[in-house]
Amino acid sequence: MTTKSLFDNTEIAFKLKSNSELKRAYFLFKMIANEPLVRIGTAVTKFALNLHLPVERLIRATVFDHFCGGISEKDSMNVVDDLYEMGVSSVLDYSVEGKEEDLQFNGTMEKVMELTRFAENKAAMPFSVFKPTGLGRFNVWQKITEKQSLNENEKSQWESIVARYDEVCHQAHKSNISLLIDAEESWMQDAADELCEKMMSIYNKENDIVYNTLQCYRWDRLDYLKEAHKRAKEGGYKLGFKVVRGAYMEKEHERAEEKGYTTPICVSKHATDENFNTVVQYILDNLDDISLFLGTHNEASIHLTLEWMEEKGIARNDSRIWFGQLYGMSDNITFNLGAERYNVAKYIPFGPVREVMPYLIRRAEENTSVAGQTSRELNLLNKEKSRRGI
Repeated sequence: MTTKSLFDNTEIAFKLKSNSELKRAYFLFKMIANEPLVRIGTAVTKFALNLHLPVERLIRATVFDHFCGGISEKDSMNVVDDLYEMGVSSVLDYSVEGKEEDLQFNGTMEKVMELTRFAENKAAMPFSVFKPTGLGRFNVWQKITEKQSLNENEKSQWESIVARYDEVCHQAHKSNISLLIDAEESWMQDAADELCEKMMSIYNKENDIVYNTLQCYRWDRLDYLKEAHKRAKEGGYKLGFKVVRGAYMEKEHERAEEKGYTTPICVSKHATDENFNTVVQYILDNLDDISLFLGTHNEASIHLTLEWMEEKGIARNDSRIWFGQLYGMSDNITFNLGAERYNVAKYIPFGPVREVMPYLIRRAEENTSVAGQTSRELNLLNKEKSRRGI
């Protein structure tokens, strides 16, 4: 099968979906395609949850079950096992956001470590994942990035963040599970990059355990990658990077305008695509030093990556290259890659319905802003419905 038609096979893409699940997916993406409806729906959902109205069962039966694996890791195992039978691995993502207390940061750390230990004996789960602000307050990350002095309380908080990072990375190293660390807003990211590199220098001496994330809608990321590569070669350790386009564009533009500095975001969608592809090419050119987790729903970039792999004689299942998409989206990419024996994984959010709602609302809003993605999902779902005659 040529890569040009690789992602059009809907029979493989939706093999795990029953007819009723296929119809539900079509209904959800129809709703997401309607921006006013998304705005009203998210407002009503927030209102209902804040008033503790009994809407969790309805949410669970619709948007939650489509985009999430379950309310706990145990609840998510059926999804994980079903995906693995289709040649697709899983990255379980404890998607509880917006915490501010030490008790909650420690709880997130324990949850990530627990998942990492669990994954040690589960071939279907080669990765763990967390966000920097899941382990410490945003304002501390920001102050260090902006090189502001910390008061005694903030110094103590930073020491706790470093200790939590070390514990999580140590567990990943011990379990031989790779650890994907997400990227966040640019005004806290320098501190996160530096700490991640410090963990790589300790735990990536032999294998690609710790992965940082490059958001390629930032025009400075290729230069950062090259500098990090230089430091890694000097320090004698390997790099791992998850490469994505990015998730905070509106916020980045608004802050840059408000504060009067040059936006860190590329000038156009085309420039972002070019930046993304150049970053991927650089990593493939230096695969002995850098491992790649390609987190994208962009079919053109994946086609290009597959072509480069073929040109360079890189095996489809080379352990240093992974592809990843979000659960509930781009099944045509994920399952067709899996069928062709590429390393591919679904990012699977899980957690209590009420606690995961901020993530789901953000997901719906992001999908609404990417019209091409939503229409592609609808076309593929329609094609499969027609194929099945439903």
